[in-house]
Amino acid sequence: MRKVTPRALTDRPRVTVVIPCYNYGHFLAECLETVFADEDQVDVDALIVDDASPDGSAEVARRIAAEDPRVTVIAHETNKRHIATYNEGLAAAEGEFVVLLSADDLLAKGSLARSAALLRANPEVGLVYGFSRRFFDTPPALRATLRSWSIWDGPEWVARVTRTATNPIYTPEVMMRASTMRDLVGYDARLPHAADYHLWLRAGTRGAIGRVNGVDQAFYRVHGANMHTGEYSGDVLDVEQRHLTLRILFEEDGDRLPGADRLRDDAYRALAREALILACRPYERGRPAAAEAEQLARLAGLAGEIWPASRDSALRRTYERYAAGRGPVVPVPVTALRDRAVLHLGWRRWRHSGISPAVRSL
Repeated sequence: MRKVTPRALTDRPRVTVVIPCYNYGHFLAECLETVFADEDQVDVDALIVDDASPDGSAEVARRIAAEDPRVTVIAHETNKRHIATYNEGLAAAEGEFVVLLSADDLLAKGSLARSAALLRANPEVGLVYGFSRRFFDTPPALRATLRSWSIWDGPEWVARVTRTATNPIYTPEVMMRASTMRDLVGYDARLPHAADYHLWLRAGTRGAIGRVNGVDQAFYRVHGANMHTGEYSGDVLDVEQRHLTLRILFEEDGDRLPGADRLRDDAYRALAREALILACRPYERGRPAAAEAEQLARLAGLAGEIWPASRDSALRRTYERYAAGRGPVVPVPVTALRDRAVLHLGWRRWRHSGISPAVRSL
């Protein structure tokens, strides 16, 4: 990875922002306001793809488009689900660069110009991301000091990310070259929970990866209807989907990655360790109910399926001791303090570098 001094844009590249929408019509006006905040620096158009929302979102989108020629609308007659909706919008994008922004999320002021400037100055980069902040009702004050650009060789970025088996990118802060997106042919329907993770990794097998450092690039809205807290929530599903993502990546694109066999083993080991940690943690807070204990047992079983050697690990023995009612041996306040410290340090590392910290081996 190399750090680069940012450069300003010298022209006005065209950026298409694809906005998938399902029952988020009440967020559209605010979302679009942030999309067009950079029109003094980039040529922006927005494509709203409404997936047959029953709440009238398509009508809201059409009213906006009727008053603003920068906005176009695709409205589904029947619900096609999120992956098909994403891919349809991305395939119709006409800009040189493309952003996928959920209708409930927001772009930070200047983010389109900053990302486009990095892509313009570094033609080998196919994807650029940054820091996306979470918010509930009102977005926080913008951190607006641009510190640097980071540029990774694509396979090296993939190696660093897969060794942690985690996804370091939220999504709303990502800008891609349309040519890269066309080469990747969009999101993979086999991965409804982890298609974004898969897409980022595949992008790293095709070109370099860039990151805008020090400044907020987007705001991710947290509310009761987020997809990740509803149908696609839960640790078991998350681990299963990340495992499938990694398996597909190494089976279909492993020939693009130096040392792919070693990388795959490192990734599986890290994911198995995380599954076992997730299986142990609730026992350190008390005795889980039967339904939760069943899910924890599934996590422990997944760890063994992902990395068979984990069945003989110290973490597996710890889980078995907890599940049998023997433990934990560490007082709950201590484990809670430890977990908060680990999460905070990991968050700070991710915010600064764009890569999640490595998970220790089993």
